[in-house]
Amino acid sequence: MSKDFLGDRKRALEDSFFAKEDARLREKIRQENAHKEKREQLSAAVGAGDQGLLDELIKLNIGAEELTALSLIPLVEVAWADGKLDDNERKAIMKASEKAGINQDSAASGLLKSWLTHAPGSDLMTAWKGYIGALKSEMSAACLAQLKKDVLGRANDVAKSSGGFLGLGSKTNSDEQKVLDELERAFQ
Repeated sequence: MSKDFLGDRKRALEDSFFAKEDARLREKIRQENAHKEKREQLSAAVGAGDQGLLDELIKLNIGAEELTALSLIPLVEVAWADGKLDDNERKAIMKASEKAGINQDSAASGLLKSWLTHAPGSDLMTAWKGYIGALKSEMSAACLAQLKKDVLGRANDVAKSSGGFLGLGSKTNSDEQKVLDELERAFQ
């Protein structure tokens, strides 16, 4: 065999090895970038930057749009607790949706607008509680506690936005408090 043939064969094997290694490294970078992008989207949806929580949601294959819509259900439920939705509650929910990165042309935005126009049925809250129940069995206690804090914090903000009677007294009425208590129980 000629030296040139062996040299050519050696180079071909090396090129093949490095091509495969390059492809593997490019794929790894692509996956890392995709994970980072999912984390950023979820961070906006959850309203928190807790990396552990975000990584667990990604691992559970929970997307930002799904989570965003589901994270707004407690806010809508609190706002409609007394049977009516006032302008301050509407503004608080819209502010939360903007902060969560909901695009005004998205399906999630359309769904939210529907919920702000007509009070959703009790099946929505039942579905949300079922979702939280499923998450409880999959998430670590620390991440679940962070999610609970974020969800209840935003729900409390909506409840307090209506300001009580003429801005006096308790900022949360008894109907809203019942819904807040129900939300908290869903996490236990």
